[in-house]
Amino acid sequence: MTPPAPARLAALLESLEAGLLERQTAVRLTLLAALSGEHVLLIGPPGTAKSELARRLHRAFDGARYFERLLTRFSTPEELFGPLSLKALEDDRYERLTDGFLPTAGIAFLDEVFKANSAILNALLTLLNEREFDNGSGRERTPLVSVVGASNEVPGDEALQAFFDRFILRIPVLPVSDDAFTALLQLRPQALAVEQPLSADERGAALQAAAHVALGEESLAAFRSLRAWLRAQSLPMSDRRWRQWLQLLRVSAATEGRAEVDALDLWTAPFVAGAGPEDVPRLQAWFERDLLGAVPQDAPWLTRAVEAFEKQLEIEQSAPDDPDAANAAGKLALARSISGSEDGARMLRIVSDTLEDKLRRRYSPVHVEARVAQVDEILAQARAQHAAAAQARSALAQRLQGRLWLPPELAQRLLDAHGHTCAVLADLVERLARTRDAFGALPLDAQLDAAAPTPVLVETASA
Repeated sequence: MTPPAPARLAALLESLEAGLLERQTAVRLTLLAALSGEHVLLIGPPGTAKSELARRLHRAFDGARYFERLLTRFSTPEELFGPLSLKALEDDRYERLTDGFLPTAGIAFLDEVFKANSAILNALLTLLNEREFDNGSGRERTPLVSVVGASNEVPGDEALQAFFDRFILRIPVLPVSDDAFTALLQLRPQALAVEQPLSADERGAALQAAAHVALGEESLAAFRSLRAWLRAQSLPMSDRRWRQWLQLLRVSAATEGRAEVDALDLWTAPFVAGAGPEDVPRLQAWFERDLLGAVPQDAPWLTRAVEAFEKQLEIEQSAPDDPDAANAAGKLALARSISGSEDGARMLRIVSDTLEDKLRRRYSPVHVEARVAQVDEILAQARAQHAAAAQARSALAQRLQGRLWLPPELAQRLLDAHGHTCAVLADLVERLARTRDAFGALPLDAQLDAAAPTPVLVETASA
């Protein structure tokens, strides 16, 4: 049996996302976690489609039974694991009738999961981690694929941290943004149609393929960088979570047809390494800025250099040619005084055009060459930076092709960051080129002193 093809998984994701606004990340992560045999925690206020996500996930797996419960501090083990068997009690055996309850489920949704009492949580620890349930004197294997837990907040009680750690992915689920509010109001009820749900054999094939996915030097370096960053941020992460996360990334690579985990796979870091929703933005910034360098750049040093050259050009273009300035100005005033008639207006245009050139200051060829040479030096740096930014965007676009799990909005944000930098640099290159041409067009006087002008004071790229 071969793993499900990327095209089939893409179609499955599309059907699961239908009608769920701004839930692409959550849908992708829950399905990927289930394929990897891991569990997901959805964190957010009521009414944000957490239970709907779990119900849709259940439909993605053929033959998997579904179990759902809202837990409270008054919940009893019988509600999750089944009632005691009276027949077994007659034989002095303490066993539960588990059929139809959590021990027989493939996909389960446990709402307000941290409100359960210690008796339930202790049993859940074994069930989630080992996929086994202690029933009487024996331990039974369970068909559990994945548990989707939900909570309004991250648990603060230290006693709950072991259970909290069992959820490899912790996904914030918030109300829709203002941009999607109108679409939310216009949504119409629709039946969810999931074609060709995944079989148990296909899931097993995906896990087998993941076992052959390598961990390359690029991803190793990225993991080391993240671990150092987490240490600096006082965000601990257990050894078990590192191993479970790597398994999830291997499944991601295998189902995308890749033979190696790479740095782009660490887009999932905000949902694995953070202690709660408040850590997600910081980890997203680390991934986009520190790891990938995909942040918009405005090239402030180059902008200041361009502005300095433009200002110097303005000064030199408007500087008067001192020896003739007074005489030329008088002739221009006379022309204006007699311009009331048609002939006078014609004379004004002629005189003005003639005198405009005479009023302009002349520069030596050495002066002009020096100005052009200095602009050329900065222009070469600007063009090199623009080429590097364009190459970075092109390389990223190439790497993003075929990425099944990485959310489209994240991919677009990464590309847009490089695109912004390219646009800024392209504009500055164009302004520099115009300035260079304008310096080259300054009026010349070969008889002038050949001394080079004082260079325009600009920062360097390394300043």
